[in-house]
Amino acid sequence: MTTAETIARPAPLAGPAAAAVRTDWTRAEIAELFALPFTELVFRAAEVHRAHHAAGEVQLATLLSIKTGGCPEDCRYCSQSASAEAGVKATKLMDVRQVLQNAARAKDNGSQRFCMGAAWRNPKDRDMPAIVEIVKGVRELGLETCMTLGMLTPAQAGQLAEAGLDYYNHNIDTAPERYAEVITTRTFADRLETIANVRAAGINVCTGGIVGMGESREDRVGFVHALATMEQHPESVPVNALVPVKGTVLGDMLADTPMAKIDDIEFVRTVAVARITMPLSMVRLSAGRESMGEATQAMCFLAGANSIFTGDKLLTAPNAGDDADTAMFARLGLKPLSGPEPLRAGTCGSGCGCA
Repeated sequence: MTTAETIARPAPLAGPAAAAVRTDWTRAEIAELFALPFTELVFRAAEVHRAHHAAGEVQLATLLSIKTGGCPEDCRYCSQSASAEAGVKATKLMDVRQVLQNAARAKDNGSQRFCMGAAWRNPKDRDMPAIVEIVKGVRELGLETCMTLGMLTPAQAGQLAEAGLDYYNHNIDTAPERYAEVITTRTFADRLETIANVRAAGINVCTGGIVGMGESREDRVGFVHALATMEQHPESVPVNALVPVKGTVLGDMLADTPMAKIDDIEFVRTVAVARITMPLSMVRLSAGRESMGEATQAMCFLAGANSIFTGDKLLTAPNAGDDADTAMFARLGLKPLSGPEPLRAGTCGSGCGCA
């Protein structure tokens, strides 16, 4: 092993960093993590990350909107809501062949996971055959599959599991007590019910949310707490920074105000606390990266983020793009993730007993 490889893959840590996974975090404990001096918090998060994940490796994923706009939900951050005036044109479900062409390009560009989103409150049973065909086709290309289709019944979750879906994304968005300020057409309990249906079907869970929606730190504590105290931690935790789109409630409300962009240090803190409380989960930098400098993204990677969406667009929002990410990886000495995620592999490889 070369010196560079020794640095990139340090020996597993013992002690607190490699402690067993906990699901009994209290809000007070999470608040104490947020309140740590910034460098101490990032250092602790980096220790936890290196105990369970390959340092210097970041998973690449691609997100495609397979059915855009016209959603009956009133998510106040979303340009695809039928109630938004963001100019997003509603489309029908994309043709299966077209989806597979996009998936093949994503694989050629180095993506490991292909994520697909449909702007539905919930899929209709008549939609499921095409969805199943898409899942099977993307898997045959050798890509991990992830979908976000809105709320699911147990039967629909079972169909997706039988098709081989690897992940289902269903974000909790924000803290439970703030949820009704962001969305009124469904409840936080509705979110948890779909996540439970996905779990029961044997599909891996991808759930996170959005920061920078004008929430307080206490709200961010509640957001992380809701995720970190799930009976089983999500395999994937996307952390989005709000992209304030004109024509959406939050976009218009926060535009041209100091709250239109979350403070970079506070964003990194959120990533670090997510990493410490959910040590085996993949923590993904999702929407909002295009407004972050490379230094901020580098701090997020140091604090335990190890997955990104690459490509020029995330559903309807702009993204940094493949070329920009390739250049950033070269400057930071990062490389695409080569192995399986710890929670899917059933072990973190550290011998800590966390599996």
